[in-house]
Amino acid sequence: MPVHVRRVSLALALALCACVGGEPAPEGRWQVVQRGLPGALLSIWGTNSTDVWAVGADARDGSGPTVLHFDGATWSRIETGEPAGDLWWVFGFDGGPIFMGGDGGTILRYEGGAFTRMPTPGSETVYGLWGAAPDDMWAVGGASDSTGGFAWRLSGDAWIEEASLPADVPASAAVWKIYGERSDDAWLVGSNGVALHWDGAKLSREDTGVGSSLFTVHARDGRVAAVGGAATGIVVEREGGAWRNVTPDPPPAGLAGVTLGADGTGVAVGSYGALYTRTEAGWGPADIDLTIAENLHGSWIDGDGGLWVVGGQTFTQPLTQGVLVHWGEEIASGDL
Repeated sequence: MPVHVRRVSLALALALCACVGGEPAPEGRWQVVQRGLPGALLSIWGTNSTDVWAVGADARDGSGPTVLHFDGATWSRIETGEPAGDLWWVFGFDGGPIFMGGDGGTILRYEGGAFTRMPTPGSETVYGLWGAAPDDMWAVGGASDSTGGFAWRLSGDAWIEEASLPADVPASAAVWKIYGERSDDAWLVGSNGVALHWDGAKLSREDTGVGSSLFTVHARDGRVAAVGGAATGIVVEREGGAWRNVTPDPPPAGLAGVTLGADGTGVAVGSYGALYTRTEAGWGPADIDLTIAENLHGSWIDGDGGLWVVGGQTFTQPLTQGVLVHWGEEIASGDL
């Protein structure tokens, strides 16, 4: 492992150990960078610590969906040109393009400073996006548990339905998220504990052992983690070919987001400010010395070991009170 990677891994591991009751971390702190934004923030992702994107709900001020960008020093608002709608997920590539998905089958492609709305085969909400390359992208989502979900793949400049999606999934389960490590190794999760694996040729179903919705999935170094639940949160992991329920005891409130880091670290977030971190010893509640009443919905770990978390009021429409939380070097709040 390169020396700089070891240093990043050590810094992150020390931070997460401190969060779950170890010695204080030698550097970095938790900070609420933004609070009370008009639209709830629902997803955060970046290429590195100086190129971070957050997306979320319609700001209800005529400017459309919330899209924020961080350049390493300040956050700024970027208008999409869309008149309305919520954006639920963001994913992309160093140097572009950046994809954003949301209400009404919306998928926006951002490249060269401009947004393009892409043709899609349906009007259900896009809740998750992931791809191994700009021309090898996936989009997943649905309308509800009862009306089922979808999985689309990018073909040229348009999206098409993935033919190997098991027939019972569109009829009974929304597909909430997707994430993978390679073009032939990706995981989709959804309602009723649904987990689907893409092997490069087709989707196949696996039993996670849980019956509640799994809202987000992430993978790193051969480990897969998915979180969900309603009033009570669930954490399941897959390693060595089998799924295990690794929910902490006592269990958290419902969880909505998860990101795995290097050396067995990770962060999971959820309702009423729930924030849990992972070390090789397992998952435990973070002691962040902050009061966070908002629901936390998304997370991301940058290449320098910084942790980003977003959320807001997400239980009822409209989705408001956006919040942005960070662990690492202090970030200037500024006005958005």
